[in-house]
Amino acid sequence: MIHHLVLFKLKPEVTNGTLEMMMRETRSRLLKISSALTVKCGKAIDPTGEWGFFLSVDVESMEKLALYREDGLHLKFVEEIIRPNTCGRLVVDFEMDPGKNIRFS
Repeated sequence: MIHHLVLFKLKPEVTNGTLEMMMRETRSRLLKISSALTVKCGKAIDPTGEWGFFLSVDVESMEKLALYREDGLHLKFVEEIIRPNTCGRLVVDFEMDPGKNIRFS
C-alpha cells in the first residue's frame, strides 16, 4: 500500500471559503478515481504556517499511483482547483506494508 501525501502553499488571496471549497472538491472529485482507495484533505490549523492545505491518497501499488496521477479526473482537478489556489507543493510517498520491497509493487 502506498500513501501519497501532498502539502500545498496557498496563494495570498485564498480565503477560508476557498479552502472549504477545495476540501469539498478534493473529496468529491478524487474519490471518483478507481485507483484511489482513500482520499483525505484538510486545511492547516495555524493559518500563518507555510503549508496551508494537504491532500493524501492511498493506492495499492506504485503502478496504481501512476494510474492515479495520469487519470483525467486528477489532471482536471489539478488544473481547476489546485493550480489557481496554490503556489508551491511538497510531495512525499510512503510504503505502508512492513518488509515489502516497493520495486515489486
